[in-house]
Amino acid sequence: MNDSPAIAETQDGPRLGEIGLQQFAPYLMNRIMGRYNASLRDDLAALGLTIPKMRALAVLSVVDGLAIGQLAVYAVVEQSTMSRALDALEADGLVRRSTDPADSRSTRVSITDSGRAAFETLWPTMRNSYSRMFAGVAPDEHAAFVATLQKILANVRMHEF
Repeated sequence: MNDSPAIAETQDGPRLGEIGLQQFAPYLMNRIMGRYNASLRDDLAALGLTIPKMRALAVLSVVDGLAIGQLAVYAVVEQSTMSRALDALEADGLVRRSTDPADSRSTRVSITDSGRAAFETLWPTMRNSYSRMFAGVAPDEHAAFVATLQKILANVRMHEF
């Protein structure tokens, strides 16, 4: 057995040094999303948007009328950050908040026509960045990758959605 800290196994398996960053999926996912977000920043700034605002608009363009907590989960944004983003989006007329008719304690968020137009302006940049990420990846590899990501999400998610 090798006692070297870089390659010694922990009780549950190999150490990060043995796995390596280039083989550690969370590291790769963070790098990829960091680059994806960076590729959008200039276009976001031109529209007065931030990553949390863009994510809110993107989600609402597909699943409108979500409760704030659900929107935060779908957008992968802390609820406090989401609330601040929604304040700004609402002030800009891009979303509207309303009381949930089924639960007066809950607030629902909907995208406005202006919000949809802002998102549609940004969508080509998002689509192009997405296409660049998957350049050279065969359709069957892409489908398998997405299926694997869905399985991973099911393993780690804390919500039913």
